[in-house]
Amino acid sequence: MGRRYQQFSLEERCEIASRRVGGESIRQIAAALDRAPSSVSRELTRNASSSAAYKPAYAGQQAKARRWRGSRLLRDPDLQAQVLDRLARGWSPQQVAGRLAREHGQTVISHESIYRFIAAQIARTKNYAWRHYLPRAKSKRGWRGRKGGSSALHIKDRTPIHQRPAVAADRLDPGHWEADLMLFAAYGQAVLTVHERSSRLLVIVRQPDKTAAHVAASLEAMLVALPSNLRQTITFDNGTEFALHHVLRDKRRNPDLLLRYSRSLAKRRHRECHRQAQAFPPTQDQPRHPGTRRDPRPRRPLQSHPTKMPRLPDPG
Repeated sequence: MGRRYQQFSLEERCEIASRRVGGESIRQIAAALDRAPSSVSRELTRNASSSAAYKPAYAGQQAKARRWRGSRLLRDPDLQAQVLDRLARGWSPQQVAGRLAREHGQTVISHESIYRFIAAQIARTKNYAWRHYLPRAKSKRGWRGRKGGSSALHIKDRTPIHQRPAVAADRLDPGHWEADLMLFAAYGQAVLTVHERSSRLLVIVRQPDKTAAHVAASLEAMLVALPSNLRQTITFDNGTEFALHHVLRDKRRNPDLLLRYSRSLAKRRHRECHRQAQAFPPTQDQPRHPGTRRDPRPRRPLQSHPTKMPRLPDPG
């Protein structure tokens, strides 16, 4: 078998242009570049301008444009429809890619390709409605920086995440919880979410506000009915809504209730539940705020989301 064909680099195209101007033949140019004469001839025929001499920059643009076939989703309308349908239901690109791989038995498309497709559509059409297909509805990827000091400086008896027992990390023993507070677009909407790491049980409790006192009271009401072996540790982030975490241990007089604080990146599964539930805020008998209406969307999509499970071959 012959050697694999390699595209001409910019330096090689500059060399071709200078030698062509100097009057050298195609065979002389090919010998100087250690290339086949047919490759040099094809380069001059396909990528040269019809109205001017051979230009390296123009030739490179022509070669790149010829190789570009569009993104995978643009070339496959059926796959694009499947991906957009699941994104519209609130699935993340990772969940869509994982479920497609599980259904077809092989990787169909990567989550990175889905992200790039959405970004390309926004850049090409200037229609920022495409961002609503993404879980966080952002037109630009990445996390925004936070101004000011850390809220962790105002939390009493804060314990770092690396001191959490090792048994809580493998998800084999029940009783290790993670909690977070969700806020919504309308003012006054707050929901406390508590996730049990072993069973993946997700408890959602509506809050009157985001004050630490109400959050601590809701957590105490949830934990009071549980036996001690089912309330071993609770992991929070550094939000001030959990500043009264020590009250839980003091009121329950349970030294086994260990309260650990972690960064948000250490709670990836809980953050996934957070994003899924945030798209379907709970309803109530009275309007949340004057002028607002009850959310008409069904509650089933939250339970129908695919779940990322550790130690499985795919994320679907």
